[in-house]
Amino acid sequence: MRPYRGHIGSLELKNRIVMAPMTRSLSPGGVPGADVAAYYRKRAEGGVGLIVTEGTSVPHWSASDDAAAPRFYGDDALAGWKHVVNEVHAAGSKIVPQLWHVGQLVKEADGTSRGHLVGPSGMTGGFGIMPRRMDEPATQQEIDEVIDAYATAALSAKALGFDGVELHGGHGYFLDQFFWAESNLRTDRYGGSVADRTRLAVEIVQEIKHRTGMAFPVVMRFSQFKLHDFIAKPFSTPADLEAFLRPLVDAGVDAFHASQRRFWEGEFGTDLNLAGWARMLSDKPAITVGSVTLKRDLMESQEGPGSEAANNLPRLREMMARGDFDFVAVGRALIANPTWPQKVRSGQPMVSFEASALAKLD
Repeated sequence: MRPYRGHIGSLELKNRIVMAPMTRSLSPGGVPGADVAAYYRKRAEGGVGLIVTEGTSVPHWSASDDAAAPRFYGDDALAGWKHVVNEVHAAGSKIVPQLWHVGQLVKEADGTSRGHLVGPSGMTGGFGIMPRRMDEPATQQEIDEVIDAYATAALSAKALGFDGVELHGGHGYFLDQFFWAESNLRTDRYGGSVADRTRLAVEIVQEIKHRTGMAFPVVMRFSQFKLHDFIAKPFSTPADLEAFLRPLVDAGVDAFHASQRRFWEGEFGTDLNLAGWARMLSDKPAITVGSVTLKRDLMESQEGPGSEAANNLPRLREMMARGDFDFVAVGRALIANPTWPQKVRSGQPMVSFEASALAKLD
């Protein structure tokens, strides 16, 4: 495998540790406050090289169904993000916002929507609820509006001093709804083959690069599983995954953040995980994520106490030494242990993660 690359496009990072995006819904009115800035600064001071913020909604009317999740538009919210950037940079780390649009994935327990939602085929679903036809497919005008929203948010990120952006293209949200054949039934240029289902994301990346410049880093997060279907496989073969990755590389994606429930699980019947396959097929830096130093994955940890720490670092180090991926993202363990990088280096014991930690301000 190729040697470790400590950069994402033009962005040089001081180490291989990334803070994974973790939605907490602690920004009333969508505005990240001083407590949010302190939360991210604490992890930067703990030794993280790159912070990917929690999902923050792009400036589009259907981007979010959570009033307490941060947004990336409006003078008040952008001022809050500027404070976050300043605090993280002062602590010596880099930071990118995760730009987010939930599309037709809804929070309601019965899968019903809050009204018309923009998505590929009107397939509305919820957590644990498979999408079904309950709405109208997005029109070309609506698609154009969303492309503009992502590009506008990226340009705002650059103006605020962020070090790049990450696009949330996984877990059944807006972009992923276009990627997956089960939720994208379109017969126009945005539906059909794997490459055609990737077209919208390609156009978003192209517009971001057009407005921000090619040197402004763009990371694409993607996954095989969905929040409503843990065994979903949008990419059933390496050829499918390559057909997805290649157009995004050509459009200007600088790195891929491959989300798994458990980082050590191989893909396509091999012991190479999803990030490893992304790195090999795209020749771009890859970020792995999924239950690092934890026994239970994210969904299991919601069931109650018992998300004990686990020593899976030997396996992580083995995969990194083999050159499978360039960076490792840590989410829940870093919430419970703000100084996680320092604890790893010194061998200190980890504090167990509990789901209640997501609701804490620190």
